[in-house]
Amino acid sequence: MSEDAQDVVLIVEDDPSILMVLSAYLSGEGYRVLQAENGEQAFEILASKPHLDLMVTDFRLPGGISGVQIAEPALKLRPDLKVIFISGYPAEIRETGSPITLTAPILAKPFDLDTLQEQIQKLLA
Repeated sequence: MSEDAQDVVLIVEDDPSILMVLSAYLSGEGYRVLQAENGEQAFEILASKPHLDLMVTDFRLPGGISGVQIAEPALKLRPDLKVIFISGYPAEIRETGSPITLTAPILAKPFDLDTLQEQIQKLLA
């Protein structure tokens, strides 16, 4: 990653404390972090930001939209976007039958921040 071109990460997480921890950690690791607390905010960011490298999204979100339901249209708009799912219920993600869940990493909460960083580095390499 060059000094002037930060990787941009969108975090979609409805728990304010988890969102804060993830944002602070990834900012500290040198990523430019965008935050969304629900599907509506995530779609606004996806529609308005020309450059995103990675989305880290919770599966269970308020408003009846899941992380998978955000990731599917996001990848149609941005085929190069990388996705990592985070959830206290990782089996539910696979049960959606979405093709994205076959390739995207799924981290079960609670997870180690270093594990998240390793997954991000693999995806953005």
